[in-house]
Amino acid sequence: MFADRVDAGRQLAEACHGRVGADALVLGVPRGGVVVAAEVARALGLELDVVVVRKIGAPGQPEYAIGAIDEAGRVLGVRSGTADEAYLRDAAERGRGEIARRLAAYRGGRERPRIDGREVLLVDDGVATGSTLHAAIESVRAAGALRVVVAVPVAAPSAATALRALADDLIVIAEPMDFYAVGQFYRGFGQTPDAEVVAALEKARRTT
Repeated sequence: MFADRVDAGRQLAEACHGRVGADALVLGVPRGGVVVAAEVARALGLELDVVVVRKIGAPGQPEYAIGAIDEAGRVLGVRSGTADEAYLRDAAERGRGEIARRLAAYRGGRERPRIDGREVLLVDDGVATGSTLHAAIESVRAAGALRVVVAVPVAAPSAATALRALADDLIVIAEPMDFYAVGQFYRGFGQTPDAEVVAALEKARRTT
């Protein structure tokens, strides 16, 4: 059990020691994943930024991811037979709009840090289905990442298995068999506002 995302990030940073290089780029998955990633980047002395991907929720179950969209607007990881083409097209269009908004808010016009030829450490606050991180992995590989490591405090066992097949390494503190939702493993798991994400990124830029 983690007290909150800051506590989870500190514990995760300890697990990451010796697993990534000194030039690795830490990319947090907004929103909550950036809070965790900020603690990891601070503890390891690494550069921090965001990887903006947007999940596509299942029809009638918006919290259950059936795919995702990356910064380039590509639809990735869609499970066949879960939604028709029209639903996916509409969801992708909404997702692209939200990605553009988040990029403007989080980067403020700054270019994304160099990924080509670097090791990338992708961090989120937990994994239920893995669809969002699946898209993030594909996105950074397409940008030329040399090695992709995923680090999360908690993951559903099935999602962890899938991520191990996609990433070069997976760092996870807990894979509980009684996994129902990420929030059940946090005492405090409120919504993370954009302002908190921006503050974490700006603080990291001042200290690296």
